[in-house]
Amino acid sequence: MITIRRLLAFLLLCCVSGSSFAQGFLKTKGRLIVNGKGENVILRGIGLGGWMLQEGYMLKLGKVGPQYRIREKLTELVGPEKTAAFYNRWLANDIRKIDIDSMAAWGFNSVRLPMHYALYTLPVDKEPSPGKDTWLEKGFVLTDSLLRWCKADHIYLILDMHAAPGGQGNDLPIADRDPSKPSLWESAANREKMVALWGKLAQRYAGEPWIGGYDIINEPNWGFAGDTSDLHGIKETGNAPLRQLMVDITAAIRAVDKNHLIIIEGNGWGNNYRGILPQWDNNMVLSFHKYWNPNTEEAIRGYLNLREKYNIPIWLGESGENNNQWFHEAVRLVESHDIGWAWWPLKKMGTNQPLEVIMPAGFQQLVDYLVKNGPRPTQQEAEKALDALTENIRLEKCIVHHDVLDALFLP
Repeated sequence: MITIRRLLAFLLLCCVSGSSFAQGFLKTKGRLIVNGKGENVILRGIGLGGWMLQEGYMLKLGKVGPQYRIREKLTELVGPEKTAAFYNRWLANDIRKIDIDSMAAWGFNSVRLPMHYALYTLPVDKEPSPGKDTWLEKGFVLTDSLLRWCKADHIYLILDMHAAPGGQGNDLPIADRDPSKPSLWESAANREKMVALWGKLAQRYAGEPWIGGYDIINEPNWGFAGDTSDLHGIKETGNAPLRQLMVDITAAIRAVDKNHLIIIEGNGWGNNYRGILPQWDNNMVLSFHKYWNPNTEEAIRGYLNLREKYNIPIWLGESGENNNQWFHEAVRLVESHDIGWAWWPLKKMGTNQPLEVIMPAGFQQLVDYLVKNGPRPTQQEAEKALDALTENIRLEKCIVHHDVLDALFLP
């Protein structure tokens, strides 16, 4: 249910944002993002974390590891067919039209889709013909449905390559990376597949104005210099391989799509831009991610300086996982500088996001077994818990935390 206070806040935000409902592709205009009418657009969005790519912490399974490890463990418990059925139900139930309709009613005008490349194409080592790309309909169909729902609600959809071929960093869960295989940076074939996938996506969505932009690589975190004390690229000064890959992806996109924003992220989880700039495209946005640091102008001064120096819009592409006071202060800070944002995530087990997934009966036993070496559930018990989970992730079964929404939207 939408409270009167929430509804009034939503109507106010629509007026302030310069008509979020205006048609036309988003474009850059100096340091601003504008719509087809040239009006300033402040993106107020949320990331659909956990849908196409499960991060274990969202299910109390953080210690198990990346999604591929969770899937392996589930396969040991219930077998490959039941595990595949679980993931199919998960994809069908986690994000539906009701989720997007609710986001629009709450006041969001954009959605960031964290994509797993393996829903769109085969991994390099599973291609039947090396060097050729097999395209999978599942990811494209899911994206088509999401875009259809977003269009109906006048919400911009931002495509985010969250799990790149081979994995883009040493933070394994955020990219579902298997460290026993070559990473994105250790395999030319992985990089070629990444470029080809973006070309395929751009070709499919080139004419869609409700696609807000292409966030071409999420949170790269890799020490290119080989410094073992800098595995995540925080201190990296060159970043040449990252820049080159983003240039190559941009070229593949622009070969078929002249319309959409290109959104770039630096190394060190998206924030290290040394060696990356200046920009190489005239319709480009710089993204930064902000977690747990102070909500002061000093904390974002580096990005403001980059915006001024290179005359490029900046966007808080990911933030969250804190308390309501911090949320409110962070949003007010960035919006005071004409910076849009995308919160993280929409739903998980826990309380500091808009939707809380309730742990179903029997799931704690599964968690205890996988995380704490507790008693092993029977196959029937595990199946029942997984079936219940795919029901509990439906919005109707979740708890709506209006206090979180108020923290994001109320003045």
